[in-house]
Amino acid sequence: MADGAIEEQGQEQDLGGEEFAADCRARVAFEVLANRWDSVIVFILGEDGPMRPRALITRTGGISPKVLNEALRRLEYNGLVVRRAYAEAPPRVDYALTEAGVALQGPIRAMGAWAGRYAEAVLEAQTRFGHRRDRRARILRPADGRRRPECS
Repeated sequence: MADGAIEEQGQEQDLGGEEFAADCRARVAFEVLANRWDSVIVFILGEDGPMRPRALITRTGGISPKVLNEALRRLEYNGLVVRRAYAEAPPRVDYALTEAGVALQGPIRAMGAWAGRYAEAVLEAQTRFGHRRDRRARILRPADGRRRPECS
């Protein structure tokens, strides 16, 4: 759409510049979703509600405590989660989505649907690309390890 606008529920919204240009606000969304674990955590909190860090580690299946802590701080910094500390002994902390985090559920689900439909094609393309790159490396480097000159 022209002039950096998007349609949202029948109305246009200015994104602050040319679409996806350096000054476009849509880049904020891409930066938020770019981290591997951030979207997973937002999705899980959206599905299961507020959770303690240990429960998030279990539910994500594969994230380390250090990486989870970094992701939660980043999500809190971006205003997508809120940290709640309870005055109890032993201390208890949980994390919940903010309004902005809840609003991300739709785009995250859309990306999940896209992945369900196209992930296999993407993985096949990556495999083909890897084979091409490996074949080129074998052509340029014979078994003895010496590099052959490239043709011009």
